[in-house]
Amino acid sequence: MPTLLAAALCALVASVVGLPVSAAETLTLEATIPLPNVAGRIDHLAFDEARQHLFVAELGNNSVEVVDLTKGAVIHRIEGLSEPQGIEFVPDADILVVASGGDGSVTFFSGSDFAPQASVQLGEDADNVHLDAQSGNVVVGYGNGGLAVLDPHLHTKVGDIPLPGHPEGFQVPSQGVYVNVPNAHQIAVVDLVKGKVVAEWPQSLTANFPMAFDASTNTLATVFRDSSMLVILDAATGSSIAQIETCGDADDVFFDTKRGRLYVSCGAGAIDVFARQGGSVSLLERVPTAKGARTALFVPERDRLLVARPASANADAAIEIYRPQ
Repeated sequence: MPTLLAAALCALVASVVGLPVSAAETLTLEATIPLPNVAGRIDHLAFDEARQHLFVAELGNNSVEVVDLTKGAVIHRIEGLSEPQGIEFVPDADILVVASGGDGSVTFFSGSDFAPQASVQLGEDADNVHLDAQSGNVVVGYGNGGLAVLDPHLHTKVGDIPLPGHPEGFQVPSQGVYVNVPNAHQIAVVDLVKGKVVAEWPQSLTANFPMAFDASTNTLATVFRDSSMLVILDAATGSSIAQIETCGDADDVFFDTKRGRLYVSCGAGAIDVFARQGGSVSLLERVPTAKGARTALFVPERDRLLVARPASANADAAIEIYRPQ
């Protein structure tokens, strides 16, 4: 009964102020954690669930910030990096993996004290990093077209897969790797066991950067910056299921399967919240953030959306924590 009463009151408030009911039920800014003395662009985020540590790749600052979400404060900074971009925490190895675009390196840090353990050189533009849960290895996009497979326990490269262009956002579900390759106007499907591209799905839209995968429906979400479009695809065939306009300069997209939603974070200064039902997608709300706040991470374990806000003339950089309603 309390839940029903709250929903009814929420709908009443929305109708009184002239908003759609859905807009009163999407995201609420719950907390802001400052990132002092951080300048320039912020890239990807990673999360250590056991310690409740958020890792922030500060590309423009050549550093990685460690934020304790329980304390709501920065507890450490890893410095001396060269444009850190991709970042991933590997729980089984207790290792933080950081890919740096400036020198093409991938560095392994201890998850307990953040001390460097080893480094692997990939050549140039080391970018996105994702964990392959099946093998325990990490996959790193880099260069003019390649995926490197690294063993986080041994700190060595164990595989290399060529691509027709530089990989941007990609996902590593159990049946293969799906990779946005915007320069080739396609999504590439990679078999990690065979070590090669097994399918190429041409895209009519351009600049496909962020990507998400939903195992419950076996679907992909990818967002194009040129035309600013969110597209849902069948992960088995690559066929388009739905598409809808979204905010500009998107860099991250996430499925919230608990609520049947998608979140798109955009450098234009917004988070778009979409409802998904069957084959249809509709915009629930455009939540204003800040110019350049395009990097985000949805953490299902905390049921929170974390957004990295870059520094401005009037405010420090910060992590904004949004609670889904």
